[in-house]
Amino acid sequence: MEMPEWKAKELTPGQLSERSGVAVSALHFYEREGLISSRRTSGNQRRYRRDTLRRVAFIRISQRVGIPLAEIRDALATLPDGRTPTRKDWERLSTAWHTDLDRRIEQLIRLRDNLTGCIGCGCLSLGSCALVNTHDRLGELGPGARTFDVEYTD
Repeated sequence: MEMPEWKAKELTPGQLSERSGVAVSALHFYEREGLISSRRTSGNQRRYRRDTLRRVAFIRISQRVGIPLAEIRDALATLPDGRTPTRKDWERLSTAWHTDLDRRIEQLIRLRDNLTGCIGCGCLSLGSCALVNTHDRLGELGPGARTFDVEYTD
């Protein structure tokens, strides 16, 4: 008697893709980036442990809130034995990301509220840039374009 698919201890890339909603090519990319792992069968086919489903869900949720893959990889590396994050792990990791997310939210709110004035500016040290260059403070750093990620507080 064949074991039902939902009880399988290992999943093929196609099964993992179907269950997670993530393309097979993305799963291969996650594997190359060290976010998930698989074993190879004697026929050189990939097999993912069933708990990889939760790991992929963790990756996708983290990406959705704007966490870069490098930070996700670093967070997953803090888990013993490469296991899937538990609720307690997620709480710890999300708390660590809280400040960064607050900064991003603030940045997006400033962008939304000042978008009209930003069109065409590119933060080229214009005195009218209310987003990151209030009172032309970046001009003190010299000529040339400045990036959106510059943090300057009054």
